[in-house]
Formats: sequence, C-alpha cells, structure tokens
Amino acid sequence: MPGGFVEIDGSMGEGGGQILRNAVALSAVLLKPIRVYNIRAKRSKPGLRPQHLVGVKAVAALSSAEVTGLEVGSMEITFKPKHLGGGRLSFDAGTAGSTTLMLQSLMPAMAFSSSPIEVELRGGTNNPMAPPVEYFKMVLLPMLSRMGCRFEIELLRRGFYPRGGGIVKAKSTPVNSLKPIKLTEAGDVKRVHVLSYSCRLPAHIAERMAATAERHLRERGYDTVVEKQILQPGDKACSIDPGCGIILVAEMSSGALMGSDNLGRLGVPAENVAEEATKSLLKQIDSGAAVDRHLGDQLVIWASLADGTSEYRVSELTMHTVTSIELCKLLSGAKAEISGKLGGPATVRMLGIGLRR
Repeated sequence: MPGGFVEIDGSMGEGGGQILRNAVALSAVLLKPIRVYNIRAKRSKPGLRPQHLVGVKAVAALSSAEVTGLEVGSMEITFKPKHLGGGRLSFDAGTAGSTTLMLQSLMPAMAFSSSPIEVELRGGTNNPMAPPVEYFKMVLLPMLSRMGCRFEIELLRRGFYPRGGGIVKAKSTPVNSLKPIKLTEAGDVKRVHVLSYSCRLPAHIAERMAATAERHLRERGYDTVVEKQILQPGDKACSIDPGCGIILVAEMSSGALMGSDNLGRLGVPAENVAEEATKSLLKQIDSGAAVDRHLGDQLVIWASLADGTSEYRVSELTMHTVTSIELCKLLSGAKAEISGKLGGPATVRMLGIGLRR
C-alpha cells in the first residue's frame, strides 16, 4: 500500500470499466484511498471515457474525495475519500453514457451516507452495454431491499444513443448495516412481467415485441402480465432520439426475481429482439438457479459489505462476477468461494465484513 493507497490493477479479470466503478464505490464506502492503474486496459479504446469521468466525479462529490488523473484517456487515477455526505446532487453524462452504471458506483455510498440522498442523473437510460433502468427498478432494488436497503428510482425521461438526454431520479435512506442474502432455490415460476417500450417509433414495434414474448411464454404455460409503453413527442418521458426495447422479469415462488432484456437495433425485426430476450430468460429459468447472470455480478459488492454469509446460485457465472469477487476480496477483506465453472450455473458464497455506518 505505497503512500497509504490500495493498489488496484484495472486489467485484472475482464479488465473493463466495471473494475473502476466497483473500486471507487468500495473506496468511498470504506473510506480507503485507492490507486487504480491500467484502467480499461483490455478495451479497444483503453483509459477513461467521458462517462467514466462523470461516474468518478459523482462518487467523489458524495465522499468529498481528492482525485487525480481525471481526464479522457487517462490510464491511472488516485481516489482519496474523506467522509460520506448527504443532500441533493445532480450529474450529467453529457452523452448517452449510462445512468445505471453511474448509479452502480453511487448506490453503496448512498446506502451508507450520513443522511438521505436524492440524486438526479442525466444520460442514457437504455444502453446496449449496461443494465436498463427498468432492470434496477424491477429486479435489483427489490433484491437489495431484502438486505435492508431503501432505494427509490424514478424514470423521468428515457434516453437512447446517440444523444442520451434521459433523466433518472434516485433517492436513498441510509442503512446501519446490511443483512446477508440467501437465494439458492428458485422454485416455480409464479408469473412473468413483460414491459415492451418504444419512443418516437410506430406503435406496432412495441406491440410486436410484446406479442412475441407473450406467445413464447404462454407456450411454456407461464402466467404472463404484459405492459406496453409507447411514447411519442409531446409525452414528458419521451426520449430525444428514437429507440425501443423489452424486459422480462420472472417472479419465482421462492421470492427470487430473474430478468432478461434486449434493445431494439436498426435492421433487426421487433420479433427477433423479443425472441432473444425471451430465450435468454427461459434458459436461465431452466438452469434451476435463483439469480440471473447480471444480478449475480451486481450482488457481489453488497454481499461483501453485509453482516454474515450471503449465498446465491447464479444461472451463469460470468467473468464480470469473478472479477467483482476478486476486487471485493482485495479491497474489503471479504472472503468468498465459488462452486461452479465459468459459463455455467454456479453457487457464490461470500462472508461479508459487516460494515456499520
């Protein structure tokens, strides 16, 4: 720990921006200074991109951190937090940079802050390489509430590539400590919620996505609840640029929630977009696991801070999840073990450090 900084190699594991996001989040919560080097070393454009700058600045504002190296293309930063504050904050990615990835960094610090926080984020709400805001609302937040977290997320305006311009408001009430989470048995599918959405596009696109997903789910005998959100210019929540997508969330008898989503792409029929998302969900349900591949990754940081042993079975162990676990062990001192192999179902056990506010 030269100069009191914990050294983090940004090229470890999958070597992407997630290492930076999680490192900064844990640094802020634990009030541990860090130096992250080789940032995004395994990406085609290595170093900090504009959206990463905004994310780090947001966490720095919340933790009164001193930061060096914050410029586009920088391969190294130092981050030295002082204390976690509260109040109202606002951040703008200035592009279609993902609001949910910014939230991923902010939420641990929000949970352990000194007072309630309200944050407004502007950027992309539905991005190809990030969780859509609906996933946070429908899957992540309900699961974190089981650990004692109290978050609310409101989508004020959608934002798609290239201009973004979406607006998300998040509120949190601080916790004193986090309960461990146990999600090992999925149980049966109680129902599947389908949300098909579009902005500035003909209504039939969202309708076709919804109908395709519903047909596949009913063929499997699943009770399906379908919602369509078709927005046009003049609607307050309508995005600046056209876009569409679908999210499916399976509610299991164990209380587990499994999600799958997909974004519309130019030249890809609406039916194909819905079919890809539905097949992914069905594959994950068939694995018998209680946690989908994305939640498996997102729960790691929370499990590392919880008071006790968290255990969950994930439908597919990703390199993202393995990297998150290694980083959390390094930075928080949490202990973890994985039973299973990359690309297949696996059980994650993590003894958290029992952080108290």
